[in-house]
Amino acid sequence: MGDFRENLPRPFLKWAGGKRQLLPQLMAGIEAVGPFRRYHEPFVGGGAVFFELARRQELGPDEAFISDTNANLTAAYLGLQLDAEGVIERLREHKARHSREHYYAVRSAVPESMAEQAARVIYLNKTCFNGLFRENSRGLFNVPMGRYKNPLICDEENLRACAEALKRAQIRTEGFEAVLDRAKPGDLVYFDPPYHPVSKTASFTKYAKDDFGVAEQRRLAEVFEELDGRGVKVLLSNSMTEFVRELYGDMPGITIDEVLASRCVNSRADRRGKVSEALVSNVKCEM
Repeated sequence: MGDFRENLPRPFLKWAGGKRQLLPQLMAGIEAVGPFRRYHEPFVGGGAVFFELARRQELGPDEAFISDTNANLTAAYLGLQLDAEGVIERLREHKARHSREHYYAVRSAVPESMAEQAARVIYLNKTCFNGLFRENSRGLFNVPMGRYKNPLICDEENLRACAEALKRAQIRTEGFEAVLDRAKPGDLVYFDPPYHPVSKTASFTKYAKDDFGVAEQRRLAEVFEELDGRGVKVLLSNSMTEFVRELYGDMPGITIDEVLASRCVNSRADRRGKVSEALVSNVKCEM
């Protein structure tokens, strides 16, 4: 294994739409926007970009703000940030007891502490079907158990590295519009929203109990434009659809670059693979 900073931290959750496959293109985009004061990432998901910036030591203390509307997700980040050893201890217990009976008992349980809540999210994420995080209309995790021979339930070294990186961040449960309350000129904002569907049958925007539809996409474009007008550096990922091109294509100084991403979170194997995505920026990115 190489040097710690060469390999860790990396995302500790598998998240649909995660950006690990696109990190080279995204880092090129971030390098193109130049130095930034503070980093903001609504829609944090698996946090691939945040952890990559931390690994490269491009985030200082209290210079990052990561958020999501999914309270279970942010609880995982907060629990690891506040009590990494407590999370690891509980994950060891889950690993020792892992079975079908234990999985469904944990899925229906109500954790009593932040460490328990974080460990529950991580355990279910590592052992559920296809690593797919999904909640029903009541906000309850409802994914069946996956078929894994030896799931990596407790990656202690990486969890500690992630906890160290998270000490640099403020973690909040809130909507993307809250970034307007704190983003200032010279800051960098990266948006990775639920993608606009490429077809009527391809929509998958419901990772939590709330949908993210056309109205939300339009509001996000308005927030993007307002941040741009303030002198904030902005990057945004989305599907490469006519609707997305219409939302951002007429904004002065905005570029839309096409990138190819590998997608493997789909119940049908024949619908996984390379897909075209849009990287929207208010600074020209060389892909």
